[in-house]
Amino acid sequence: MGHREGIFGFVMAGFGSRQRKWSAGRFVALALGVSAPVLFWAATTYAPDNWSWQHLTQPLAAVNAAERQFDGTAQQAEQRTPSATSTTPEVMPKAPPPLGTRRPLSEVPNDGSPEGRLLEVYRLIGEGKMREALARAQKLTQDIPNFQLAQLTYGDLLLAQTMPLQTVGNAPSTLSDKASERIGQLRTEALRRIAALQERPPVGAIPKSFIELPASTRHAIAVDASRSRIYLFENRGNGLQLVDDHYASIGKLGAEKSVQGDQRTPIGVYYITSRLEPSQLTDFYGAGALPLNYPNEHDKRLGRTGSGIWVHGVPSDSYARSPQSTDGCVALANPELKAIMDRVQPRTTPVVIARQLEWVEPQAQEGERRSLRNLIEGWRVARSSGDMNRLLNFYSPKFSSGAKDLSQWRQQLSQEAGTGRARNLQIKDLAILAWHDRSDLMVVTFGEVAENQTTGVIKRQYWTKEDGLWKIFFEGVIG
Repeated sequence: MGHREGIFGFVMAGFGSRQRKWSAGRFVALALGVSAPVLFWAATTYAPDNWSWQHLTQPLAAVNAAERQFDGTAQQAEQRTPSATSTTPEVMPKAPPPLGTRRPLSEVPNDGSPEGRLLEVYRLIGEGKMREALARAQKLTQDIPNFQLAQLTYGDLLLAQTMPLQTVGNAPSTLSDKASERIGQLRTEALRRIAALQERPPVGAIPKSFIELPASTRHAIAVDASRSRIYLFENRGNGLQLVDDHYASIGKLGAEKSVQGDQRTPIGVYYITSRLEPSQLTDFYGAGALPLNYPNEHDKRLGRTGSGIWVHGVPSDSYARSPQSTDGCVALANPELKAIMDRVQPRTTPVVIARQLEWVEPQAQEGERRSLRNLIEGWRVARSSGDMNRLLNFYSPKFSSGAKDLSQWRQQLSQEAGTGRARNLQIKDLAILAWHDRSDLMVVTFGEVAENQTTGVIKRQYWTKEDGLWKIFFEGVIG
């Protein structure tokens, strides 16, 4: 008997009947992604006398698909050459750091989503309502058979009919390394999901990076790597409002991407550049993708390499991926990605990715917002006046724009001032987003409209603090 067969024999030995042994084995199989031949062995060894293949409510295709995902043999378009200097996984906490007041599971509403339904099962378990929890878990696995964490929970509940459970994924210690790793990933996924719904951001709070967004920016996205969570905000008349959030996966080796193929997710402020439909992609990306502008100008300045960082879905034979399982992208369930893609607009939607988001009340940022507005207004006045000495005080000695250094940039500014093109420039649709990466940084996007004109160009500037003063190190036209 092979090792995986031994796993089934050990797990199912605790079940009092052949029917229960078969049921538990089936859901452990779906959760771990073991092979169809092993499932056939388990069925023929432990199935009830009146068993037939019609009893299998989950198609064998789901088991085969789970195996492909588990063994890493699914076609992956994200393949890159691993970095020789960055192969140690980042140790991310299984349970994320506290966000706010933790509410009991009994107070977590069931919104009808697969995650909400799973949390409802956990709540029922906590209340000792095992029969009801079992029925809910069974229905969830029937509705979404490729939701592996739900399958594992259902297997736990079946096992609980004959023996006490010690943890999520109450599997034997003799599991193979791969199976043990997968169980650990599912446990971490469960903890991240529970924590995200128990510890909510303060009502009305927003990530600190969102300093100012114009009305033309309808939505904004933030990703908290420590919580495996993606947050969607809507820009309403009274400011940003959190409208949705979902479980999400990041890079296999954690966060802070620096080189091509390091399997890490970048940290910083980015923008969605385009929208890719499933018809343009392989099935690996699921419901589609939202490419980001990594590397941004700050990343390039630091020599960071790599590309193809997207927010995307998962293969159609999967429901979700483990917390750290991508090659650097942010991945989430297909229905949830589709809901985001239907709302956001490329080019104007910012995406903040942080190790841990810092949440603040919008009014607490008013002083900083006013100060940065005044700074940018000072730049505008200097540019409109044609005072080169005053204007150049806003630029870093290390400034670059494409192939132009500061000296060449000065020549361009002088030419524009001489022709009067910069006279009485107006700024419209100002967006300011800030973050910290070795220094304080901000990216500023605005429409620049000349005197007596109704339209103009869209500019983007990257600023950093040098010796305590804000300086522009990149400026360019993006539209």
